Amino acid sequence: MKVSTVLFAVFSTACAVSAIQPHSGGSDLAVRHLRLSRRAVIPGLNKTRRSTSRRCKPRPKKSDNALAAPTPSGPPPEPKKKKVSSSSGSGAGLLQVQSSCGDIGATKETTNESGPNGHINWLNCGMESGGWNPQFVRVEDIKTVDLNQALQDPGSPYQACQPFVPIFQKYGNQFGVPAIMLAAFAMQESSCNAETTGGGGEQGLMQITQEKCGGAPGGNCKDPDFNIRTAAKFFVDTLNRNNGDLLKSLGAYNGWFPSMTTAQAKEAAHSGCCRCQKNMDYLHQFLNGWLQNKNAYDNTLRLGKFFNLDICLNL
Repeated sequence: MKVSTVLFAVFSTACAVSAIQPHSGGSDLAVRHLRLSRRAVIPGLNKTRRSTSRRCKPRPKKSDNALAAPTPSGPPPEPKKKKVSSSSGSGAGLLQVQSSCGDIGATKETTNESGPNGHINWLNCGMESGGWNPQFVRVEDIKTVDLNQALQDPGSPYQACQPFVPIFQKYGNQFGVPAIMLAAFAMQESSCNAETTGGGGEQGLMQITQEKCGGAPGGNCKDPDFNIRTAAKFFVDTLNRNNGDLLKSLGAYNGWFPSMTTAQAKEAAHSGCCRCQKNMDYLHQFLNGWLQNKNAYDNTLRLGKFFNLDICLNL
């Protein structure tokens, strides 16, 4: 009886111990899981841990998955595409850009003071008040006639440029500007006469200034290929420096500058170089005259409203 009583007591004690152990182990495991979950959300803390593939893995919980797997941020946004102005296509055939200077005033047909690329008052914005404030227009925004198409008209002013058309096209393609724009510079500056010398010593078709004549073949700054290439490069370099601002760059070709007033434009009128004035009708004549296959100097439709160079005719 005594032996059986002892055996029974030992057996009962063993059962009690085995019943307690799992709860103790579960508590340790919970603490370990908490430690691991804390490490999972601290960047770099567990980068050098040894593999735990041989260890018993705790049963995954929803919250564990949310911590272990980073939330997808989605695909990276596409780079912004360059906005193409609706006015660069056929559209209504009128310049359409943002304006901080009132109505653009563009008209389908060229008139004395307006045309497809805006009214002279808009192109000269601010010049008669606080100073010239050119609006932002890109080359691709403006309306132009194709040079080849222009030459199909027997009355085109560009008939005078026929010998130089291949050169305009070559450098137009090379520098990324319409060929008619380069031809328009020549018409505006010299009426496409390669032998022209300006009142300030400007040379050739494009009336480039003498400091740009370095490297001219045989020292001939009027050489058509050299003259057109030099002017085209100068203009495109200016355009790039101005971040594509066409009006600012066209103005610079004629000596204009932002904040220029009418008084500053005309200050050379009574000097020894009257034609060194800034032609205040320049942008209108260029954009709504020459680029539309219109002769800006034709007296039947005289383009402009200032005509500040007229004072030089009798000098």
